[in-house]
Amino acid sequence: MKIFAVSDLHLPGNQEKPMDIFGGNWTGHFEKLRADWLDKVSAEDAVLLAGDFCWAMTLDDALSDLKRLAELPGKKILIRGNHDYWWSGITALRSSAPDETFYFLQNDCMRLEDWIVCGSRGWACPGSADYDASDEKIYKRECERFRLAFRCVGKERREGDKLLCMIHYPPFNAKKEDSAFTQMFEEQRADVVVYGHIHQNAGSYPLQCERNGIRYYLTSCDLLGFRLVQIV
Repeated sequence: MKIFAVSDLHLPGNQEKPMDIFGGNWTGHFEKLRADWLDKVSAEDAVLLAGDFCWAMTLDDALSDLKRLAELPGKKILIRGNHDYWWSGITALRSSAPDETFYFLQNDCMRLEDWIVCGSRGWACPGSADYDASDEKIYKRECERFRLAFRCVGKERREGDKLLCMIHYPPFNAKKEDSAFTQMFEEQRADVVVYGHIHQNAGSYPLQCERNGIRYYLTSCDLLGFRLVQIV
């Protein structure tokens, strides 16, 4: 089994949201991604989608884009991004999945062979340019969501298992300072963290880096040239 990752597909979700207004490289971006997906992924593999899947405002509107993924091979593991307003009650979401290849992570975890995967949306970290006092409540709430997920990890994890954490927002600020998220990842002995949210001028957020023994991958699709990155 191979594990791939990508994020921030920003599919239309029945909304008038042409992505090429953000640059000509976005023209036909899903077709580019689809071609790469078909070239790399087999039915036994998994693809992690780290948030901002589509612009839909309701689950019904998101289903058409989810069905586009259903046509592609492999398991699809999704977390919520800041633009995923269609992500409603988790029970309704899971029952509406196009097929059994989908899994939506929320306050829990799942197993992929000897990998345990968990995740949550996250939020802007203290010290980020877009963080102010009004963000503290949401930041702390997202920390609690990870604590709930890690309780699930603790019940599921066996000796020799590896841990992969998904988060939509970068888990550290542009200065790469520690956050409650990075501290929890280290306490839980995570092996890999996948995140997205950053577009175009990524600046000091590299596509890959290592911090205290954890490999971090930035997976926004435009930064990857609308290709999947292989994690394992």
